[in-house]
Amino acid sequence: MNRRAWFLFLTVSLLWGMPYLLIKVAIEDLSPLAVVFGRLAIAALVLLPIAAARGVLTALRGRLLVITTISFVHIVGPFLLITYGEVHISSSLTALLIAIEPAVVTLLLLRTEPLSLGRAAGLGLGFAGVAVLVGADISGDRLGLIGAGMVLLATIGYAVATILVQRWAADVPPVALTAGTTTISSLVLLPFALFALPVAPVRPVSWLALAGLGVLCTAVALLAFYGLIAEAGPSRAGLVTYVNPVVAVLLGVALLGEPIGVATVAGFALIASGCWLSTRPARPSAPAGDEVPETLPATRDAAVTTPA
Repeated sequence: MNRRAWFLFLTVSLLWGMPYLLIKVAIEDLSPLAVVFGRLAIAALVLLPIAAARGVLTALRGRLLVITTISFVHIVGPFLLITYGEVHISSSLTALLIAIEPAVVTLLLLRTEPLSLGRAAGLGLGFAGVAVLVGADISGDRLGLIGAGMVLLATIGYAVATILVQRWAADVPPVALTAGTTTISSLVLLPFALFALPVAPVRPVSWLALAGLGVLCTAVALLAFYGLIAEAGPSRAGLVTYVNPVVAVLLGVALLGEPIGVATVAGFALIASGCWLSTRPARPSAPAGDEVPETLPATRDAAVTTPA
């Protein structure tokens, strides 16, 4: 990769490692629903003018149902699940659990992609890592288990959205798609957010965290990620999946005092190894017409993919 690609890679890794910390800070004063709505509304206000200036919003014509479906599966559902989940678990654990998403994509594609021995081993390692993390960090806490379950459900939403975008909206310019989904998601959540407005004074740090989630971790990170894909290709761009959880853990430990132990490191190592094995390209043994195109890493984000 050239210097620009490395700069974009490091930028995306940092920005997608930050949401979990910022969510944890914001929900101290704001309800999870208000955080999700505020983040999406800010991102939409940033992305819509950019998409309009590039003249790509016309690509959304006639696709309202598709864009709305992707908005629910890729943004509304996962964002709410992750934010409510972080009420009960640490930001570090949230980021590490989200890292299992590539393996979930592989699991969902079992009907169309062959399950080799290596991929099967990868799935086993990945989900073993999840078990280690949950067992070590939650220690049987019922609310913690609920929080972890919410985050894992969010990874399923991200994985399903990856497939939906590939099959239904691969020809839509990414900036237009992101502007459309964040706008629709904001409008969907607006009536509910009106009943979740803060009733007590909100600290400036919480407002700053919310602004950072919307501008940096959603809008800017997505634009940088799409630029990375253009510079280095989707496969190399997808490697941020293995870096941003490390950033999230380091931020959680350094700024929030979250604990990190041997089990946390071991759990993430299992997840990273499992995702690498389960997403390796299959050896070319089938006729060319039977090959399945690679899923689009760009659809993670939201976060990813929106990030989180």
